Amino acid sequence: MNSKNYFYLLVTVFIFSLISCNKAFIPTSETPKKKPNILFIMTDDHALAAISAYQGFLAKVAPTPNIDRIGREGVRFNNMLCTNSICGPSRASIITGKYSHVNGFFKNEGGGDFDSSQQTFPKLLQSAGYETAVIGKWHLGTAPTGFDYYKVLFNKEGQGTYFDPVFETTGNKIIEEKGKHSTAVIKEDAINWLKNRRKKDSPFMLMYQFKAPHRPWEPGPGYEKYLEDVTIPYPTTFNDDYKGREAAKEAWMRIDGHMNRKDVKIKPPKGLSEEELNVWNSFGNNDGEFWTPDATMTDTQRKEWKYQHYIKDYLRVVKGVDDAVGDMLKYLDESGLAENTIVVYTSDQGFYLGEHGWFDKRFMYEESLHMPLLVRYPNHIAAGTVSNELLLNIDFAPTLLSLAGIETPKDIQGKSFVPVLENKKAKPLRDAVYYHYYEYPYWHHVQPHYGIRTERYKLIHYYYDKDNWELFDLKKDPFEVNNVYNNSANAALISNLKTRLEELKKEYKMDLSDEALKKMTKLSIDRRYRVEPAN
Repeated sequence: MNSKNYFYLLVTVFIFSLISCNKAFIPTSETPKKKPNILFIMTDDHALAAISAYQGFLAKVAPTPNIDRIGREGVRFNNMLCTNSICGPSRASIITGKYSHVNGFFKNEGGGDFDSSQQTFPKLLQSAGYETAVIGKWHLGTAPTGFDYYKVLFNKEGQGTYFDPVFETTGNKIIEEKGKHSTAVIKEDAINWLKNRRKKDSPFMLMYQFKAPHRPWEPGPGYEKYLEDVTIPYPTTFNDDYKGREAAKEAWMRIDGHMNRKDVKIKPPKGLSEEELNVWNSFGNNDGEFWTPDATMTDTQRKEWKYQHYIKDYLRVVKGVDDAVGDMLKYLDESGLAENTIVVYTSDQGFYLGEHGWFDKRFMYEESLHMPLLVRYPNHIAAGTVSNELLLNIDFAPTLLSLAGIETPKDIQGKSFVPVLENKKAKPLRDAVYYHYYEYPYWHHVQPHYGIRTERYKLIHYYYDKDNWELFDLKKDPFEVNNVYNNSANAALISNLKTRLEELKKEYKMDLSDEALKKMTKLSIDRRYRVEPAN
């Protein structure tokens, strides 16, 4: 053997020895991937218009740079929609991946408590080795399950308070945070949990959830004067007359007619008893309870004055959340966790920020139907991506499970949007979404309704006290002020939408007649507003 061949032989033996003795250094397709951490950030009632990444009518006056950063470094979804626009039911759908009528949690008011024994994505992550925690707002009645640690806002309504918040923590312990604001407490507790978590070698899933910007919009220290000298712009439909939309006309959520003294922080007289104080604060909730801070104000001036006070407080608590999100993102950067952590920012539903002259949510109209969704996952999602894919809140569970490498159970009704995140989808996930709202009559007298939304059209049916239909062409009428259901030119379109709507109801196991739905709603009202399945 010549020297040249001998040299090649030695090199071959050397490489073979390395492969045989130290395979860990040679990457292969069988090398296990490190599971990603998951940070799920959720606010309450955060409308798209109040997130500057969405470039709504408030973007320039009240920017949200830290929340925007998540979308700038990842993806912004323009059509994440909720299945039932109210706090508790949306949260139940998020963690179960199932519609309200399947997970059993239909409504907040008198709807009973969430069945905590059922399958949820936090439980599935926990079973797969994730260290799990939820800190902040929970609002499902029963104590959280599927979490190694929890510290959630606690009071009889399940909403918690902004100041002096009371929390229930692991082991059913009650903690009162005297002299503190809930946003600050939730931020500090979440970061401290990450710093001190017990299973450092395991991936984590943290649900980081704020009360803000839910009513009564009480800003924390340092935010009270934010926007004080700014006149906030009015939305296009601020003076909507609800023509052709009877259910909208009858709802109790008008800024001019249903916003009370406490909402706009009018100081009560001194010396009132607790009962008298409650009556004084709540004056304005009901039709006909009009009041003005100045007797010389016209109706228009009163409405605009109330709006300016309401919207500034709303944006102040949003500013507090944005800063808290910024502190969390900074911690991820400094701790080295950012690279392998999926960051999700969303809210349980949208909210009316003066659109249609309203506050609150519930209706299937765009402002409350839409949930913000911004997702960052370094090296997996291209920065600055924007998606118009039709998504639903039941899609969170299968998506997060898929990202964690966990098989999605077949009974989950949502669809994973991982192909959208990775820009690998061959066709849209869905052509239409189904929506259903139940809570009636309290608190805002919004008629129970269901409907279908496609990329362009929306068809809504109010089925209880009224039998009304609404049809909107979102391309021609993005603000939904022109109900074209009774236009004979739309007969074929309506027929097609109704057919597709019935198909969706069957797909999601809600194949009930309107009479059965009415019966279910009446049982709900008769039994202290608890929804019962219809026979």
